[in-house]
Amino acid sequence: MPVFDLSQTPIRELNSALHNLGTGSNDTLFEVLNPRGHHAVAVGIDAPVTVEVKGSVGYYCAGMNDGGTVTIHGSAGPGVAENMMSGTVFIEGDASQYAGATGRGGLLVIKGNAASRCGISMKGIDIVVRGSIGHMSAFMGQSGHLVVCGDAGEALGDSLYEAKLFVRGTVKSLGADCIEKQMKPKHIAKLAELLEQAGITDVKPEEFKRYGSARKLYNFNIDNADAY
Repeated sequence: MPVFDLSQTPIRELNSALHNLGTGSNDTLFEVLNPRGHHAVAVGIDAPVTVEVKGSVGYYCAGMNDGGTVTIHGSAGPGVAENMMSGTVFIEGDASQYAGATGRGGLLVIKGNAASRCGISMKGIDIVVRGSIGHMSAFMGQSGHLVVCGDAGEALGDSLYEAKLFVRGTVKSLGADCIEKQMKPKHIAKLAELLEQAGITDVKPEEFKRYGSARKLYNFNIDNADAY
């Protein structure tokens, strides 16, 4: 198991090793020590590798992840898992602004709280937050799921497209074109699946409310999309 101590080794060496996994390396598990708030830790992974980060990180950790499993044993700065394509990112602590921004796939699990703009412009990523989230979360969310076991701040889902939002606690306010929607059996089933994947067993899907787009800001009728 390769071990990178970032108090002694440049971050570039870690990321280079992760980017060269397709050239015959048999390494599947990496351990990162003393991240000490470094930015861009484990970015651009494109192989099914596991990375254990023993501490807190700065900006853009696990950005552009495509198939890796990254666990941050601490908190994460802005833009964690930004533009993730696939794979899984676990954060044992809290996440700063725009966690999972523009994510196209994969699963992001935040065991603590997330700050403002969580899931902004999400395009297929699934995000599960054990705690609460800040204002303007899921702004312009296009696809995917945002699950919040705590509360949500102001303007949740502002200018939302087709992302599905589930909140167990209170919502301070809904953004433009975001409304509460009926929880159907298929939504309960999907929510149960996401909670299980996130390792959350002490809450029930039936305790959540669902929010989505009222589709009033579209410049076309989504129900007739096949005709365009």
